[in-house]
Amino acid sequence: MDQTAPVSPPALTEDRPAAKRRRVAIVLFNLGGPDRIESVRPFLENLFMDPAILRVPGFIRPWLGRFIAKRRTKAASENYAILGGKSPLLELTEEQGRALEAALAGDPAVEHRCFIAMRYWHPMSDACARAVAEWGAEEVLLLPLYPQFSTTTTGSSLAEWDRAARRAGLDLPTTTLCCWHSDPAFTAASAGLVRAAWEAARAELPAGARLRILFSAHGLPESIVKAGDPYQWQVERSVAAVVEHLGIEGLDHVVCYQSRVTPQKWLGPSTEDELERAAHDGVAVLVCPIAFVSEHSETLVELDVEYREEAQRLGVPGYFRVPAQNSDPGFIAALVGLVRGARGGGRALCSFAGGRQCPKPFGDCPHAKAKAGQRATVAA
Repeated sequence: MDQTAPVSPPALTEDRPAAKRRRVAIVLFNLGGPDRIESVRPFLENLFMDPAILRVPGFIRPWLGRFIAKRRTKAASENYAILGGKSPLLELTEEQGRALEAALAGDPAVEHRCFIAMRYWHPMSDACARAVAEWGAEEVLLLPLYPQFSTTTTGSSLAEWDRAARRAGLDLPTTTLCCWHSDPAFTAASAGLVRAAWEAARAELPAGARLRILFSAHGLPESIVKAGDPYQWQVERSVAAVVEHLGIEGLDHVVCYQSRVTPQKWLGPSTEDELERAAHDGVAVLVCPIAFVSEHSETLVELDVEYREEAQRLGVPGYFRVPAQNSDPGFIAALVGLVRGARGGGRALCSFAGGRQCPKPFGDCPHAKAKAGQRATVAA
């Protein structure tokens, strides 16, 4: 992994005098993004050399990963140029961390501090683990900012954290929150944003116009899901929960997938296909980025620029978009509930509801992996 770029301080607040309280480090995980145009290529190299992303034999991956990164650098750089030359993801995650700290600040027994571990650009897990150790944390809560678990996102981030924690000599009681796809508070926060955008869209459309919600999630190759990754199942659970919470009778909606980057067969239908169907049906669309909790290139460029232009080209009668949660108060309140629930559950690995949520066929569920590891330990 490239370590040449300056590392932003992972701790979000300064130490302050306080009565002795138990120090709990909350590690927020996300993808990361380039902090300047010159960082785009090494960011992409980090991404495509991750074995969870590029699933080819190890001896091929470094060469192939660099080749793909080189091929994609120009287009990606143009996208980040639209955003001012960098990704906004770090700043937005820092804002989420500060808001979460503020919401947890009233606990008389615990001092919570948020730290950021990005997967493919700085600050990454090594810097984060060192900062957690230097702060003097007594306990760690791992909180991926991916509502739905996938081996390509949460799984990869947690594996990298484990390696970084060992390198930093960080051996502390740790709770891992693996997923929160249909947590009731997260569902309510998401539904609130959807409803506001729905009402704004209806106000702009002529009377009698039809409106369809496209719940657009980042795609995955079908082979990864067939191998046991629960991501698609969890995305569908998220959408079902939001639709139920909205309670709009006869709501026209569909789950679709964006951001395909390889020639393999990916999850479908694609968001592009759904735009074509909307044009054919003569319905306006409201696009909801159901798997993203922060604005970044895949919302601000792919959804707001590329898909909007495609919708106009196809003749879709209206194109609207639900904003990502960012630091929406309802979303921060949901994170507070997740933190308190995870710490109070007495589990080293937990979901938003406590134990395993995924059906048995999903062998890549971290609860299944943990159980298999326990069996192997007993057998040994």
